[in-house]
Amino acid sequence: MVLPGGSVKTFLLTSTYVEIYLPDGRNVKAFAHPFLSGVLMNLLPRRGLRINPRSTALSLAIVMIGAAGAFASPAQAAGQLYYVSPSGNDGAAGTQSAPWASIAHAQAVAQPGDTVYFRGGTYAYVRANSSCTSQTARVDAITLNKSGTSGSPIRYWAYPGERPVFDFSGVRDDCRIKGFDVTGSYLHLKGLEVTGVRQNNDLNHESWGIWISGNNNVFELINTHHHMGPGLFISGGAANLVLNSDSHDNFDSRSSNGAGESADGFGSHYTPAGQAPNVFRGCRAWWNSDDGFDLIHTYSSVIIENSWAWRNGYIPGTTTSSGNGNGFKMGGFGGAYDAGAVKHTVRFSVAFGNKAAGFYSNHHPVANDYFNNTGFGNHPSFDMLGVDSNGAAVGRGNLRNNIAYTGTLTSNMTGTSSAYNSWDLGIALSDSQFQSVSTSGWDAPRQADGSLPGLPHLRLAASSTMIDKGTNVGLPYTGAAPDLGAFETATSTASQRYEAETAPATCHGTIDSNYAGFSGSGFCNGSNAVGAYAQFAVNASATGTATLTIGFANGSTAGRSVNLSVNGSTITTVVFEPTGSWAAWLTKTLTVPLTSGGNTVRLDPTTAAGLPNVDYLDVRPA
Repeated sequence: MVLPGGSVKTFLLTSTYVEIYLPDGRNVKAFAHPFLSGVLMNLLPRRGLRINPRSTALSLAIVMIGAAGAFASPAQAAGQLYYVSPSGNDGAAGTQSAPWASIAHAQAVAQPGDTVYFRGGTYAYVRANSSCTSQTARVDAITLNKSGTSGSPIRYWAYPGERPVFDFSGVRDDCRIKGFDVTGSYLHLKGLEVTGVRQNNDLNHESWGIWISGNNNVFELINTHHHMGPGLFISGGAANLVLNSDSHDNFDSRSSNGAGESADGFGSHYTPAGQAPNVFRGCRAWWNSDDGFDLIHTYSSVIIENSWAWRNGYIPGTTTSSGNGNGFKMGGFGGAYDAGAVKHTVRFSVAFGNKAAGFYSNHHPVANDYFNNTGFGNHPSFDMLGVDSNGAAVGRGNLRNNIAYTGTLTSNMTGTSSAYNSWDLGIALSDSQFQSVSTSGWDAPRQADGSLPGLPHLRLAASSTMIDKGTNVGLPYTGAAPDLGAFETATSTASQRYEAETAPATCHGTIDSNYAGFSGSGFCNGSNAVGAYAQFAVNASATGTATLTIGFANGSTAGRSVNLSVNGSTITTVVFEPTGSWAAWLTKTLTVPLTSGGNTVRLDPTTAAGLPNVDYLDVRPA
């Protein structure tokens, strides 16, 4: 950005927003990328800004021809911006040129809708924020207990292009330690590295890198590692999204229940019944001494998708046996039957080289869904050990479109619902079925948008006999039928339809069929309330833009205003105009960014009038 007097400021253009840094460093406005052209070309000239016509998809020049404060109103609408730096001072103003020093001070000031940027460098901690009352007590180094609100989270983000590291290795309090203790809700942590939480005695099971008991939070691009306990541990919280995050090299060498028995990569536990699911999407867990993902003791569903787990169950970086060693441990209650058990889901995910099972039911009392996963070189890849109401061992699981190759393939399958998997179809597996079977490079840097690296490993070769050999389980696919395994190989410019009445779509209202002309078996009649949203789970074969077409009817006399969000970020506000009657169906078309793999598209009404009736969502690569 070229400013009066010849000064130059930077900007950031990502797949979802552009951030414009004004002269005083305080005001940044974020615009959703799919409608950048409309917003920038129309709004900015009215604010005294002129677009440089030489802008491209990767560069944007904006010349300010008005006063430095000309952009104040949009910046205020987006919330305040604050800055924290390892060399900052909590007595400073919290601006880009005078940053604060601590997240604690930033939290004391920040309000819903505000963003706190953390500059790169190490934030080293040497003590907890309270004293140990006993050697088995729990203390926090950082407590995040102030909440945002729905639509206005408090954001704690890495400054673009920089890496803030929260190092807790110097905390020597003689009890159990939580690096981050997130009790607040509607928070968004992004781009933070968290490391080094210790166990300082032998009287406890584990400490924790990040502990979460709040709800409706987003943890994005988190790198949590080298803790003496789990990297990220949800305890009682609900509706949290862990997105494109890594947890690795965790080892609890001083646990009272045995060295290495408690350091999972990710965990979701103790959430009460009836809550919205916690979701892990695009995550990786490796070299954790216990399990990669662990869902033991929880009473609301958990969804894991497009995630990878490998080499868990060993002392990190070695082949020395340590904890349980499952890639995905999908529930259980300590081996006992529990009537409150609920179904969990793992899909489009990969487990390889784990000491024990790649995908493990862990005595879960009900059948989980295992759809489109790949197990390679585990022991076994799919262990469906469940428990019935009499406490007897029995197979539990719904398995479709999975691959198990090398190592031990399956165990405890009696009693499961298993079909259209590589072992059911009698397909002769060999390395030639895949583009690569390499187990190296899975920890490669993520793509620019944060999604998993685009590796050829365990993706089907063009000649594979596992292409189009699956069955439709209500998830997106291309070709005549779903492929087997975690990666859909075919690409297509054809649209994929998602019906509003068909799971995993959700409707906060009722599924009705009383107005003719709809697609499928019904439509979503949302409740007349703010927050009564419709949501679709959308799978994309590649990262990029996609065209959404929404089928709707609005028999009222006024337009209905709706926020459209993708993966938790609001993209635009859409007004669904009256269609003349509830039986008159129209479409609304928009362009949005999608990441490779699973995506969540939500339609959220902004007024008490609620949504129009929503029939379907068509998705087509742009």
